[in-house]
Amino acid sequence: MMSTLILGTHKGLLLFDTDDCEIKREFHVGVPVSYAALDPRTGVLWAGMDHGHWGQKLHFSSDMGATWEEVPAPAYPEGAEITDGKPATLSYIWIVTPGGKDQPERVYIGSEPGGLFQSDDGGNSFHIVESLWNHPSRKEHWFGGGRDYPGLCSILVDPRDSDHIFAGISVGGVFETTDGGKTWEPRNKGLIACYLPDPSAEVGHDPHFVVASPSNPDVMWQQNHCGVFRTTDGARTWENVSQPGGPVNFGFAIAVDEKDSDVAWVVPAISDEIRTAIDRALCVCRTDDGGETWKEFRTGLPQNNCYDLVFRHALDVKGDKLAFGTTNGNVYLSEDRGESWRCLGTAFAPVYSVRFA
Repeated sequence: MMSTLILGTHKGLLLFDTDDCEIKREFHVGVPVSYAALDPRTGVLWAGMDHGHWGQKLHFSSDMGATWEEVPAPAYPEGAEITDGKPATLSYIWIVTPGGKDQPERVYIGSEPGGLFQSDDGGNSFHIVESLWNHPSRKEHWFGGGRDYPGLCSILVDPRDSDHIFAGISVGGVFETTDGGKTWEPRNKGLIACYLPDPSAEVGHDPHFVVASPSNPDVMWQQNHCGVFRTTDGARTWENVSQPGGPVNFGFAIAVDEKDSDVAWVVPAISDEIRTAIDRALCVCRTDDGGETWKEFRTGLPQNNCYDLVFRHALDVKGDKLAFGTTNGNVYLSEDRGESWRCLGTAFAPVYSVRFA
């Protein structure tokens, strides 16, 4: 299914055939799908939905959408509070992430307001990971950025050790467990929180999205609110690899090459106050040397009167192919590692997530 894109949009979930440039199937029409992805271990297709009036819903399909089953969405335990006196309730499903290959029934969900949920029965039931929710930094130093509350939007399971997990919280920072979630430590040394009185504070950073290199999981990249950062030592230290004087700084989405940990892509935007394409022209930037230098690619992308923005989960890479969707409902595909692009459609609803099947 190399040619199939899974699109989570404001008006449903789409399976799009990039070869024929057509929608193969559509599901949950009219419902905002906050995140959709395929579990490569099981072939299960997951969809998190933001029904607004009806709240957050979670569905899965074991036959690529021919049939769907709803399972109970994660629920915060009775008495859980966002802040003192403010009850915690699920307000958004940010991401669904499979556990390790040796944990076929393990599924994680990252939520707003900042909860990590775990299932050990294939997603039929979830419980909150209390150790992270009760981390002493949470109530005082985690907070909402563009939304009201913190969003746990990145979950990285080490393919070498399923008990080794990183969680990225916007706004809170990166946290690591090496014991299957019993304990967590912040891993934000070297990051910059340009909006805090102390920009180098241990907690309170805003990783918009964090990804690990499949070929070397100790190398991770993040598109942060305050720049692009990279670590080569398993998040013990981060290095700012933004582009001085260039477009690579603010943005949401980031992707890393499957085979080369030095290669990554971002889709930059103007800073948080504006959040549109820089100079009203859309570009994708790639580094081939670990962030020392960046190249801009614009062929096939709109260069005039463009107000597009790419959300954090709306960029994906598979081999030499990249795809992304935008807030204006445009979807683009590159088959040459981002150097040129073709538009797959311009009349979709705002795109929240893009994943290759």
